[in-house]
Amino acid sequence: MTIDVDAGEVSKTWSLVAAEYRKYARIPGFRAGKVPESIVRRRYAGEIRKEVIDRLLPERFGKAVTEQNLRPLSQPQVTEITLEEGEPLHVKAVFEILPTFSIDGYKDVTVPKPAVEISEEEFQHEIEQLRDSRAIVEPVEEDRVLANGDWAQISYKGQINAEAEAGKPVSADEVMVEVGGKNTLEAFNNALRGAKPGQELKVEVVYPADYSDAELAGKSAAFEIEVKAIKKRTLPELNDEFAKELGSYESYADLEAKIREYISNRKRRNVEAETKDKLFAALVERFTFPVPETLVQDQIDARLDRGLRALAAQGMQAEQMRKLDFARLRDAQHGTALAEVKTQILLDRIAAEEKIEISDEELDGQLHLAALQSGESFDALKVRLTKEGGIARIREQLRREKTASVMYDRLPA
Repeated sequence: MTIDVDAGEVSKTWSLVAAEYRKYARIPGFRAGKVPESIVRRRYAGEIRKEVIDRLLPERFGKAVTEQNLRPLSQPQVTEITLEEGEPLHVKAVFEILPTFSIDGYKDVTVPKPAVEISEEEFQHEIEQLRDSRAIVEPVEEDRVLANGDWAQISYKGQINAEAEAGKPVSADEVMVEVGGKNTLEAFNNALRGAKPGQELKVEVVYPADYSDAELAGKSAAFEIEVKAIKKRTLPELNDEFAKELGSYESYADLEAKIREYISNRKRRNVEAETKDKLFAALVERFTFPVPETLVQDQIDARLDRGLRALAAQGMQAEQMRKLDFARLRDAQHGTALAEVKTQILLDRIAAEEKIEISDEELDGQLHLAALQSGESFDALKVRLTKEGGIARIREQLRREKTASVMYDRLPA
């Protein structure tokens, strides 16, 4: 953008600024307010020139932006400026704006919309998890050896990477191991099967490369085990009594209906989220346009902020965070952030095309939810977010989500 101010306006502003400097200038040999203007202009030439620019440029830049219906996304960077007393002001500045492009045909962009159906296997998995949470573990009274299906109560001590000179020692008391269980390593099954309480065993184990515990995956270990007791784990019967113990369910049939509804809702949310992501990817592929790097960098900032908050919640200290390679992290986030910004721009354009807006009631509903989650009162939260500019961001995000839902509902089943 080029901005020009005529010489007369420049001279007038220059004189006003110089007069103000003369009023307050403190120069040895002159009383306050009595310094000759020529000396003030020479002594404070740089400061006066900067003040003249600050008085003339922002207002005219704002007016030009408004007249051209532009929305600057970044602070203007001055690339060229000419200003001398008595001469016109000439300024060139660059800044990023949202791209102009056509979204014709966006309604033709579709992806498959899977039906949400619950399988019997999914239901059985959920109900078995509930049964498992209510299982009763009791000692086996009879004098016998461990067999498949039993739970061995053991204590152990050993060493990870036993063949290495600096192996890691490990130990634990009162650990429960299911003999023959799907999560029990075969080496433990073989050692425990046929053992009796009081018996001491030695076990050597090689953990699979894909073992769930990353610290043990692919490593070997040697253990000394003491069998403490044999226990049986009894699952409750699936009946009305079981249902009532779980909560306010009138019968097992009532519990089953609620579980199926819960699974259905969860699956519907997952399917909808996955389908929307595929739709967004299809839209981004269909429409090519330049993306302002300012928005991409802002999105990277937001992604890194969420990541650091998650690490802090997991116990990472500030000192450890400072050692992270943030340049590498930012580079790694760039592609994902770029796609997210493209999606946001497209959703905003589609929302404008379809005149989708967020009502005050919809906004307040989201704010009430945020207040409950934060423990802050609704009124205090709203005042704070208004001051911080957060209300506009929340309304913008809700509008995008509403637009995405409209597009999802429109997909052919």
